[in-house]
Amino acid sequence: EKEGIEVIPAVGEQFDPNFHQAVMQDSDENAASNEITAELQKGYKLKDRVIRPSMVKVNQ
Repeated sequence: EKEGIEVIPAVGEQFDPNFHQAVMQDSDENAASNEITAELQKGYKLKDRVIRPSMVKVNQ
């Protein structure tokens, strides 16, 4: 965080291909379509530049 590195928010957020990489699909009727239901690997960004996208599970 001191260098300006931030964790990319994931669980509960809408899937955004600019910040997230979908590696699994889910079919949870309690979650919205394209909502991230699980984070498998944290993603990081430096200001507006993605260092590593979050690997996530996305609801259909």
